[in-house]
Amino acid sequence: MPARDVIVIGASAGGVEALQQLVSELPEHLPAAVLVAMHVGAGSELPRVLERKARLPVVRAEPGLPLEPCKVYVAPPDFHMTVHEGHIHLDHGPKENWHRPAINPLFRSAAAAYDGRVIGVILTGQLDDGVAGLWQIKKSGGVTVAQDPDDAAFPGMPASAIANVEVDHVVKVQQLADLLTKLVDEPVARGADPGPKTEAKEDMERTLTDLGCPACRGPIWELRTGNIIEFRCRVGHAYSPENFEFEQENSTENALWSAVVALEERSDLARRRAERSEPDAAQSWLREAERKRKYAQIIRDMLGEA
Repeated sequence: MPARDVIVIGASAGGVEALQQLVSELPEHLPAAVLVAMHVGAGSELPRVLERKARLPVVRAEPGLPLEPCKVYVAPPDFHMTVHEGHIHLDHGPKENWHRPAINPLFRSAAAAYDGRVIGVILTGQLDDGVAGLWQIKKSGGVTVAQDPDDAAFPGMPASAIANVEVDHVVKVQQLADLLTKLVDEPVARGADPGPKTEAKEDMERTLTDLGCPACRGPIWELRTGNIIEFRCRVGHAYSPENFEFEQENSTENALWSAVVALEERSDLARRRAERSEPDAAQSWLREAERKRKYAQIIRDMLGEA
């Protein structure tokens, strides 16, 4: 019978410490490939940081690398990492949940390629990247794991996973290595395809909304698969509901601060006009300057209260 030999892990804020503890406790002969997608910025040295603690070899993922057991693959900055036909693929496609690498692309590709052979793990992080991908792993017959939110530096991601997916195991990081070691030794349920396969599009409800993409302002579709909802634009930028709401709030705040700047600049300009005008015109420009200043202050006060 096929074994569970593909472990995919998603992490964000607080993830370095959690991953260091995990890799330090995974056995050096773990019969599974471990793939890590963590929200990192340019210049990240995550593979080197993890390698200092790990018993397994830790490598920076490169295009075309074959998946091998007893090895940890880390997604590089600014690239999505996916798996197809037993190999790693990297692409510079649209960001998902404002991240590249994002967790969902890795999880989705692993679920499509390896079905029940996949173990998906969500660690510490904010908001809910990885939830849709974890749902796909569960739907494909894989095993789903979430860090105990009370154990996470940032509980948002594991808490969202637990709320939206029937997670099989909720554990503290210090228990995770033992759990994964046990799970890879268990046979996959009968009927799971031992294959690797190419990734397939899932059937989903697709509804055009009147919303605009926060990244490119293109039209947004709401995609619903089971109880999981995502928002995706024509370009391919994708958002979970929490991430979309967060970015809409940021966009609104940025627009309001831009309005404050514009109004204050117009007030300053009106005062300059007043200095160069005849007395009657000067009074008109000063009134205009005061109106713009008051409008700007109203928005400042509103943002301060918010």
